[in-house]
Amino acid sequence: MVSLKLLETRGLGYRYADGQEALRGIDFALGAGQTIILLGANGSGKTTFLLHLNGLLRGEGEIDVCGLRLSDATLTAIRRKVGLVFQDADDQLFLPTVIEDVCFGLLNQGIAPAEALERSQAMLARLRLEALTNRAPHHLSEGEKRRVALAGVLVMQPEILMLDEPTTALDPPSRRELIALLKGLPQAKLIATHDAAFANAVGTHAVFFEQGRIVDEGPVAEVIERRGWSD
Repeated sequence: MVSLKLLETRGLGYRYADGQEALRGIDFALGAGQTIILLGANGSGKTTFLLHLNGLLRGEGEIDVCGLRLSDATLTAIRRKVGLVFQDADDQLFLPTVIEDVCFGLLNQGIAPAEALERSQAMLARLRLEALTNRAPHHLSEGEKRRVALAGVLVMQPEILMLDEPTTALDPPSRRELIALLKGLPQAKLIATHDAAFANAVGTHAVFFEQGRIVDEGPVAEVIERRGWSD
């Protein structure tokens, strides 16, 4: 049982335009302080599920986030509460410099430029990315891009943090730094990953997706063992 539900879905379903059923009646809850790992093969529904939780995709069923029912009227408020780091960092980085990208969300919320800059510089420092401040994102390595995209989400101080395959393209030191960072963050987290060792290091619970359904759940190590999901 989840005592304090920050996020809950009931009967969540989604069908793509070509008729493919991507989600089938997903009932799910995320509680305060939890880090839930989403496991499953490519195409099992993990990313589609994440994209529903801040309204980037809209399907059937109900989604409640921090006491708000997701709808057109609540979409802006919910997107301030749910931060999503995409699987492909290029989907998030589009401005001429790193600092501009990290500042973008704050400025879009109406934060004063001086405060946005100060908060963004502090976040880059926290993630040890100060050296990239004035670099062009398209000149960065894939691992650096992923860390900058994470900085741009964390600076918004979301209540729920969602990451889609966050260890892709990270070298071992960067992966260790990400694990330490995530374990120290107060937000509840949803993390889709194929990385079993990473899942065990950061997760408190796991759910396993198969053909658009959640077919298993429980402690991370137990789900990985039952499903043969080892590296």
